Amino acid sequence: MKTMGIIAGNGRFPILVAEEAKRAGYRVVITAIEQEAESCLERLADAFCWIKVGELKKLADFFKNEGCHEAIMAGKVEKVRFFKENVRLDLDMMKVLMKLRDRKDDSLLGGIANYLFSKGITLLDSTCLLKACMPGPGVLGKKKPGGTAMENIAFGFEMAKKISAADMGQTVVVKKKAVLAVEAIEGTDETIRRGGALGNGKIIVVKVAKPDQDMRFDVPAVGLKTLERLIEARAEAFAFEAHKTLFIGMDLFVEKANRAGIALYGVEEKK
Repeated sequence: MKTMGIIAGNGRFPILVAEEAKRAGYRVVITAIEQEAESCLERLADAFCWIKVGELKKLADFFKNEGCHEAIMAGKVEKVRFFKENVRLDLDMMKVLMKLRDRKDDSLLGGIANYLFSKGITLLDSTCLLKACMPGPGVLGKKKPGGTAMENIAFGFEMAKKISAADMGQTVVVKKKAVLAVEAIEGTDETIRRGGALGNGKIIVVKVAKPDQDMRFDVPAVGLKTLERLIEARAEAFAFEAHKTLFIGMDLFVEKANRAGIALYGVEEKK
């Protein structure tokens, strides 16, 4: 039986990956980030280990001892965690950091991926077991965006692509072709909250992938908490990049968006 490793951050993403890996016949071993990952993951794992942010050697040694040579990084670790508690940078992690040209997400996660590869562990596309939850272009659900909404979606998509290229964030909130909020370190849900407060309803939220998105990590993902923020903000539409956005609990997400009258629309980037 092949072994699949999971590096688990927050949210339901790691749970879905673990469940799908089990269905696919893998033996599942999980390293879970303290104060981020859900405790229920322990019940899904054939072997399990809690680690703090920065305990890179402990992570690699655990996978090695479990005979794991392939792993998926699922669920974010809130970047603000690096400026707060629950950080324990071991010597291996400090060596990785010293080699980085900057502390952008892609640089940091790429450095970790290279370190794991040097230890015989290959990071896979984090969505490789969940492609059915990454919808394509066009309307998702029952409500179709109107003409004005489509103009704002196109505008928001262009703006979101620009900020994602700068590795600032992947989400913008727009209204009347004005940007109300840009995602930074606080994450998607707080960005929607800020933009919603300024927009006073009828906002458009757009989430995209980075240019040349590395699908091993930091893949755009939305779940029911994001939908709650959209409903609270009285959003008119949520647009996402087609084939590159992971919907956690997609069927329920679409059902609740339909009931709330929020249009869901997949945008395919023009080449």
